[in-house]
Order: sequence, then structure tokens, then C-alpha cells
Amino acid sequence: MRFNFFSRPRAAAACDVANEPAVSEAMHVEPGGFVTYALLLDAQKRVKGYKLAWRMALPNGEPNAFENLRALLSCVATNLNPPKTGWRLGRLVLFFDMTVDGLFLNELQALPPENVVLCMGLDDLMDAHIRSTLLNLRTQGYGFMLCGAEVLPEDLELCSIITYVDVGDGHPELVTNIRREQPLGTPIIQPIATHMATWQDFDACAARRLDVFVQGTEAIVPTMEAGASLQPESMLIVRLMQTIRRNEDLRTIEAALKHDAALTYRLLRHINSPGIGIGVQIQSLRHAVAMLGYSPLFRWLSVLLATSNKGSAAFMTKKAIIRGRFVELMGQGIVPRDEADNLFVAGMFSLIDRLLGVSLEEVLEKVQLSESVQLAILKREGVHGPFIALAESCEVDGSEAAHLSESLFMSAEKVNAAHLSALAWAQDVAPVESAC
Repeated sequence: MRFNFFSRPRAAAACDVANEPAVSEAMHVEPGGFVTYALLLDAQKRVKGYKLAWRMALPNGEPNAFENLRALLSCVATNLNPPKTGWRLGRLVLFFDMTVDGLFLNELQALPPENVVLCMGLDDLMDAHIRSTLLNLRTQGYGFMLCGAEVLPEDLELCSIITYVDVGDGHPELVTNIRREQPLGTPIIQPIATHMATWQDFDACAARRLDVFVQGTEAIVPTMEAGASLQPESMLIVRLMQTIRRNEDLRTIEAALKHDAALTYRLLRHINSPGIGIGVQIQSLRHAVAMLGYSPLFRWLSVLLATSNKGSAAFMTKKAIIRGRFVELMGQGIVPRDEADNLFVAGMFSLIDRLLGVSLEEVLEKVQLSESVQLAILKREGVHGPFIALAESCEVDGSEAAHLSESLFMSAEKVNAAHLSALAWAQDVAPVESAC
């Protein structure tokens, strides 16, 4: 712990101390539940952070906000800020819905303050019994997001603690009022739109210089244009993938790559990214094949294909990379090792139509994938399909996560570890396309 006065103030706890769970010095073992996330996007649709939540594995169980928060913080600290490696998400910021009691959790102190924002209502932030705690947390670097308020508080000290404010759907009048009411001499308070129904809503928020939380299957995918076709760079990558699937001679693949030096550079950059963990600098395609083999090379070309459409939103590229890695990690120990690359490709290709702006059928006509992978991509069936369905559930609200993980004989702990590791891995894999 960074300082030792973090215990629930007696005056504030007098009414509920008998019911409040004890906070041990050791990291808490999480109850069964699943991590879900919303993306925080800037006006250019780049990922700036995530809002993480906890979905209990037993939907009919008694909800306990304190224990759920405790479990979430423990899980995030274990997987994203381990002692040996430290913080794994770079500059990205995590947002958590926070309770008053949650402010005193040891698990909160296990996260880097500069990368954490605590979301609270005005009534909680105005609690006089916790003011010293709020000030100390802010001094450490934790951010605070004011939620559910239409005006800023008149309390100047409290305004100095608030770093973000929830402006709902980004209504212009509300945003203007919040910006106008900010007291002089206090740090800039950034408004964030937390509700978005359509991409027209997003564009309106972006025009007002607002970041936006995005979640859900309908809100996160731009509409494909009728009659769209693959771009030239995408077609070249598809041809390379076809030659690898046919196990053609390496010289044929090298000859195709020589037509695009920039593509060769990007491929080698991907292969040499920290996420691959090979420990050796790959200097050429021949060297890559010698070190990795054709199947992993196909996997890296799928990453390259995902980034080949210049018109695709940056966050969709990151989302596809996260899903591919998430699906792959969940399959470890369940499917044969030689199927790992197929799992990754299946996960990524489940979003490839949204990335390239063409139908899945058109892409699959040009890229020869195994029948099991195609079945997973098109119908979420077969060996790989349930893994993609589970990843999709965790990307939204986790409502089907318990059922799907049980069908795969997979613990919630493994699912969460795979999910959070995938978020971190995406930071390393595509430093230009998916970094913020």
C-alpha cells in the first residue's frame, strides 16, 4: 500500500460496519464472474481506454456491488499489473464504477494511479467523511469521473478532485454548461459521452471534441457500403495467403512481396513486435519462415490483412486483434497445439468483413480457410465457434459467458486471464495501427 491510513472512517461506517466485508492485506480471491468492457474512443476513433465491469457467473445470485468491485480490481491487478512485469496497457486508462467502500480496498492500491479513473455520483463524492481519502487518492494520481450530474458542484475543493464528467449522450447544452461552469484555477475537467446509439451520435460528439464510451454489437461496427470490393493492398495480402495455404515455394511468396516494399516492412514489423516473443530479430521473409513456419506466417498475414483497409476505424483493427488473441488463449489446453493459429485466424476473421468493408462470403471465396474455421466464422459452430461466441459475449455484457464457458469446460478465471492478456497483447502487436 502507498500509505497506511486506508481504513473505513468510523463515522462513515458506523451504520454498516457489521455488514461490511473485511479487507484483508492479501489479494482477494475473486468469486466467479466475467470481465466485460466498453471502449473509450477519441474523435478519430482511436482507443484511449476501457471501462471494465464484472458480470457474475450466476445471474440469479444476490448482487453484491462491493464484492463484485473487489473481484474485478483483483482480477485486473493480477493480469494487467503483475509484480514481475508491471503495467501492461501502456498509456491506456481504465475506468471503474466505484463505491464509497471500494475506495478503501487494498486491491485498488495494486493498480497504477495514473491509469485508473474512479466513476462516482455526486452524493458519494460530497460525503464529508471521505473527503480526505478522495484528496489523497487524487494526490496519488487516481482520476475521478462525476456521474449523473447536470452541473458541476460549487465546492471548489471537490472540483479540484474531478478529472472527468459524464455528459450522457453529449447534449450540446449540457457540454457547454459543464465547460462554462468549471471554476478558474482548477485542472481541466474533460466531459465524456457515455451513451451512443448510432455513429451519427458519435460524429456529433466528435465535433464537440468529446471522447465517447462505445459498447454493444450495433454501436461498434460501421455499415458496409454496397458493392464495395477489396482494396489493392488487401488483394495482394490475400494472394500471399493463398500461396501459403497451397504450400507454394518460398521464392514465389518472396517474389510477390517484392512488388510492395512497404508491405514487406509492415509484415516484418508485425513479426518483430514484442507480442510474438521470439527473442530474435527477423530480417527477411525467408528467415521468418525458417523461424516460424508457414502456419504462423499465415496468422501474421491475417493481422496485416486486418490493417490493410485505410478507411477502417483504428479501434476496429484493435478489436479484431484482441478477439483473435482472446480466442486463441482460451483454446490453449483445450484444442491441439497445432490448432492455435487457426483459433487466432478464426477470431480475427469473424470481424474481417467490418474491417475490409466487404461481405464475409467474398473474403472467404478468396482466402482458403479450413472448413472448421469457416463454420466458426459464419455460424459460430464447430470446434472453434463457441470460443468466438464466448469472446463476443465478454465484449458486450457477458450475459452468455457462464453458459458458453461451461460448455467448453472452462473456468471464469481462465476466461478473464485470456481476455485481459489479449487487451495487453494488442498493445504490442500493432504499434502503429492499434496504439493510442
